[in-house]
Amino acid sequence: QAPLVESGGGLVQAGGSLRLSCAASGRTFSSYAMGWFRRAPGKEREFVTAITGSGGGTDYADPVKGRFTISRDNAKNTVYLQMNSLKPEDTAVYYCAASHAAWTQQRESWYAYWGQGTQVTVSS
Repeated sequence: QAPLVESGGGLVQAGGSLRLSCAASGRTFSSYAMGWFRRAPGKEREFVTAITGSGGGTDYADPVKGRFTISRDNAKNTVYLQMNSLKPEDTAVYYCAASHAAWTQQRESWYAYWGQGTQVTVSS
């Protein structure tokens, strides 16, 4: 699996929206479950959301349910994270990751490949 490259981060006011993208190279993208994680300043990295290889199954951490949406386009080898109603506490570096697991996973140990991260800053 080739490296994962995130994009779309930036500075946004509270209540605003951002869409992150994670592009992967390779021919087997659809066989990987994909996840988004984030690390806020001074905190451990935490699970945000994940999606199965087909896109038919998703999972969300409680703090982002109803505000964030994960999706993927296997033809473009890209996974997306649509973030709406952003809050200052969403400020973090966001990472995408790829897992060989057949279903969504919340634990980092399931993910074999990671992107370099993209900064999201939400101002109050």
